[in-house]
Amino acid sequence: MILKESSFSTFLYFISHFTIKKTLSTSHKSPTPLKVSSLVTQSCFLIPILLSSILHAFSFWGIRGLRMIMWTILLVLAILHRASSHGIQPLSRIAIHKATLALDNLAYVKASPTVLGLNGQNTEWVTVEYSSPNPSMDDWIGVFSPANFSASTCPAENPRVYPPLLCSAPIKFQYANYTSPDYKVNGKGSLKLQLINQRSDFSFALFSNGFLNPKLVAVSNTVSFANPNAPVYPCLAQGKQWDEMTVTWTSGYGIDEAEPFVQWGPKGGHQQHSPAVTLTFDRSSVCGAPARTIGWRDPGFIHTSFLKELWLNRVYTYKLGHRLFSTYVWSQEYQFRASPFPGQNSLQRVVIFGDMGKDEADGSNEYNNFQRGSLNATKQLIKDLKNIDIVFHIGDICYANGYISQWDQFTAQIEPIASAVPYMLASGNHERDWPGTGSFYENNDSGGECGVLAETMFFVPAENRAKYWYSTDYGMFRFCIADSEHDWREGTEQYKFIEHCLASVDRQKQPWLVFLAHRVLGYSSDLSYAVEGSFGEPMAKENLQKLWQKYKVDIAIYGHAHNYERTCPIYENQCTDNEKRYYKGTLKGTIHVAGGAGASLSPFTTLKTKWSLFRDYDYGFIKLTAFDHSNLLFEYKKSSDGKVYDSFRISRDYRDILACTVDSCPLTTLAS
Repeated sequence: MILKESSFSTFLYFISHFTIKKTLSTSHKSPTPLKVSSLVTQSCFLIPILLSSILHAFSFWGIRGLRMIMWTILLVLAILHRASSHGIQPLSRIAIHKATLALDNLAYVKASPTVLGLNGQNTEWVTVEYSSPNPSMDDWIGVFSPANFSASTCPAENPRVYPPLLCSAPIKFQYANYTSPDYKVNGKGSLKLQLINQRSDFSFALFSNGFLNPKLVAVSNTVSFANPNAPVYPCLAQGKQWDEMTVTWTSGYGIDEAEPFVQWGPKGGHQQHSPAVTLTFDRSSVCGAPARTIGWRDPGFIHTSFLKELWLNRVYTYKLGHRLFSTYVWSQEYQFRASPFPGQNSLQRVVIFGDMGKDEADGSNEYNNFQRGSLNATKQLIKDLKNIDIVFHIGDICYANGYISQWDQFTAQIEPIASAVPYMLASGNHERDWPGTGSFYENNDSGGECGVLAETMFFVPAENRAKYWYSTDYGMFRFCIADSEHDWREGTEQYKFIEHCLASVDRQKQPWLVFLAHRVLGYSSDLSYAVEGSFGEPMAKENLQKLWQKYKVDIAIYGHAHNYERTCPIYENQCTDNEKRYYKGTLKGTIHVAGGAGASLSPFTTLKTKWSLFRDYDYGFIKLTAFDHSNLLFEYKKSSDGKVYDSFRISRDYRDILACTVDSCPLTTLAS
């Protein structure tokens, strides 16, 4: 293969563009989304092409050609890494359905203590000791719940009478030599693992032969919490009225067994009981594998209670309760501060992020290679919780991707935050997207969940939680939360909602208008968007930017792009203000921000866009502080240390909002 010099750059573009377009098709609308297995196949297919290209480039163009082709290879490998790590659930590495029995009488697994939560704890550490007569570097320990994970637990319509013998994935795994470097030599090891109360007992299993064709060598004794059905992991959310707070939690009690309620009242004052509604779902409620197959786990019962007619800014205490005939089961006591009324002039602090995911404090599941920032972000928010009033997690919640046990793990991780301040969600591709279910993007990113988990386990004040768009007021803020996984184009039901949300706010009382969505419906220099040439979701700006401009949206914030970026005030690809840190007077354009708190990072394009003011290839979150009706502070903080790395201020009064700018007022009025 001999190329003319003039065609060299074209060749490079073809190789990189072909690879990027293919590998990124899972993140954007595609009738035939690419799976991880095909990514590996494609990368193998490209290797001989790239190697051949290196030889020809060197022989024809010398060092210059070699450098350029190597740059392209690095770009391709970076994209392949992003596509293969973006949203991959570590548990999916384990082909548990291919497991075979290789029980060895000389091997053992022992776990202690056997009873957890004797003092009401819902999180405990266990010690697992194990031994194998034939140790190997790829031996691993799996944590299973329920403890019986044999073929007898498989769905009746799919009996297992021959290998594969197992049909439920572990909820955790760790290599046998993780903290026992001599395991390969002496065959003995131990682990300390953290368990949470998840409505069932646990067992620990030793497997050999790696993850692809695992062999079950030994199974431990069972471990259980003193009360596995206890009410756990409350999550607050704003109700449909400003003076209403909802509390959602999980338990093992169905409504036929016990009556769920919340005991609550002003701190130190009279306590009352409010009943809770109860929801659950089964395998038939979710849409496909692995959620219906090896990822399935009984979700228990999800309860929501509505605490109404709250006094603004008053501190309330509450406890989760279940009445079993004449006895009661209680959670610990929590407290929250009621929301300010719409327009109230007081200090109001909002935290916003997307794509945080979850991680394991014990180092299991190898999340460190995927969601490094998750625990860091959670710890920073807990550390600064006294200075946070409400949280918005805008999509890609925990990346369970069909492994349902992970939702419990996530709600346990955020409990210190979500039990104290409203924890509001937006829908992301890893919660909702599944072919043939009404998702705007026909891909497999939800792992068969198709929105069921997020819609059931968390309350949002939407008219229909299957259509995850809603508005909520918090003091001087109006938040319009879009569902980027449903069609948002002009003329659709969601487009009409967005316009009504933006148009109906009284900017004299609520001057700070914020638009939130998971996918970048505005502007982003993320490499995947740059390759598409859209610098954001295709068709999004064309359909929505006139609404942002007409109704003078201050800030639009997104997830999905796993990096941090802030634009200038912008309209139709043009900066409308050259200022970078301090904006005052008439609002001329919307500032767009994208970023993620914890999931695997994605690269920026090397192209320089005039509207991109600040980029950071790191994990972080946004904090908005409204001091009054005229002054707003924006801060970007890193998950690693909680320090501010980017900020700006907005100062203006109501007359500035009333003033007309391009496309923000009618072309003609009665006066004219």
